[in-house]
Amino acid sequence: MKTKRSEETKKIILSAAGELFSQKGYDAVSIREIAKEAGCSHTTIYLYFKDKEALLHELSMPSLEELLQKMKRITLSESQTAEEKLKGISNEFLHFCLRNKNLYTIFINVKSTRVDNQQPELEINKARLEIFVLMKQTLGQCLSISNSDQILAFSRIFFYNLYGILSTYSYQHESIEALMERLTPTFDLAVEILILGFKEKINQGVGKE
Repeated sequence: MKTKRSEETKKIILSAAGELFSQKGYDAVSIREIAKEAGCSHTTIYLYFKDKEALLHELSMPSLEELLQKMKRITLSESQTAEEKLKGISNEFLHFCLRNKNLYTIFINVKSTRVDNQQPELEINKARLEIFVLMKQTLGQCLSISNSDQILAFSRIFFYNLYGILSTYSYQHESIEALMERLTPTFDLAVEILILGFKEKINQGVGKE
């Protein structure tokens, strides 16, 4: 009974933290505010979480790990082309963020590090980096290039495009399923256009690497 009550308290604290982070931003929220929202004392929170960073980790990692595993399954498919895989993992990422539209900036951005940092300290950034690396590797396969600086630059541009889509549609009131069904052809077209653009840029730079 005590264990069950402890788990319920932990869930309430996490829910309160998620609500406040989404409303005010991670940096603006204090442990005391989370405690007030959760209906407990701030000392109670420290029984479950070392600090606010531990709260962020516990709140974000299960969702990020689930996304990462779904993306890995797509990239390991032997029946799809590299371009089909890129469309698949991109749509999976968009679906994830739209499904978590109040928290995806917390999951993806808070306490983040550079994508070219190969040894991030935080576990949450290791998961984020893995997600980015999957996109980068799949894009590299689409373009058949090995220049690390070039593929990193293209991958950043590709990621910016995904974020542009999210900023456009994250406040839509239709269901995520209806939105994805309606707009997936447009999302896929965006991937195709970006790939064509990248290939043209590569062709312009032949012999210059």
